[in-house]
Amino acid sequence: MKFFARVPNIDFMSQRRVGLAVSLALSIAAVVLLATRGLNFGIDFTGGVLVEVVYPQSVELGEVRGQLEQAGYHNAIAQYFGGTDQVLIRLPPAENASSAEVSTRVLEALGGGVDLRRIEFVGPQVGEELSEQGSLALLMAFIGIFIYIAFRFEWKFSLGAIAALMHDAVMALGFLSAFWIEFDITTLAAILALIGYSNNETVVIFDRVRENLINLRRVEIREVVNLSVNQTLLRSIITHLTTLLVCSALYWLGGPTVHSFSVTLIVGVIVATYSSIYVSTSLAVALGVSREDLLPPRLDENADKMP
Repeated sequence: MKFFARVPNIDFMSQRRVGLAVSLALSIAAVVLLATRGLNFGIDFTGGVLVEVVYPQSVELGEVRGQLEQAGYHNAIAQYFGGTDQVLIRLPPAENASSAEVSTRVLEALGGGVDLRRIEFVGPQVGEELSEQGSLALLMAFIGIFIYIAFRFEWKFSLGAIAALMHDAVMALGFLSAFWIEFDITTLAAILALIGYSNNETVVIFDRVRENLINLRRVEIREVVNLSVNQTLLRSIITHLTTLLVCSALYWLGGPTVHSFSVTLIVGVIVATYSSIYVSTSLAVALGVSREDLLPPRLDENADKMP
């Protein structure tokens, strides 16, 4: 426990330009990848067919996916719906096929004894509306965070925080594009969760910076920032490691339906580990944040004395 009580003395700010350059290069590469390759949008965004079936007894999802794979549904998603005998199946858009034809093919692929409970078609228009609403949700989150940090700290810190959040989101999306991981509604939820997680880490550092500026008025801003990062470093490491353990357990034990969610959070947590230091804080220092930006001027000792 004595190890965690010690405050390290790492000169992060001496490498801030290198950190910003690396982050900028990786962000540009991710943006280029997203522009050229795009994302592997799931049924939630592209539209598709929703089929709910009921088995006479419990069934393994791996068996259901294997049967659908053999029938030609290579991108089908199967998950339990209410019980282990009820399965919800998501299929890619069916071109020139009626609901009766789709249901017949699905029931034939799953074998006898399976009852069809419902079948629904999700049109591409619904997916387009969901994409617009998701983009709007991200934009509103960025605007709200900018206003909050500017009100609580200073606008230079707000720019640094927003740059870090955009960096984390772009890096996570770039990873999903590079490895062609499906982007569905749960992935969008992971991106929003990542923004809140990363912002919390940034606010902790900013709050320690302001506290140290009050206590260390004769120390340069760069040294104050460096001390603040070191004081929160061990806390950040413990928090990130425990979060990674939970996300890893979710990935290995949660099943394929939450793989994209857990992968997005794992990548985001790793990226947020250094972006809160080398993007948000370093950018605020590069913008010239000063003690006067965060602290009111010191009152004269005799200002409150009556003449």
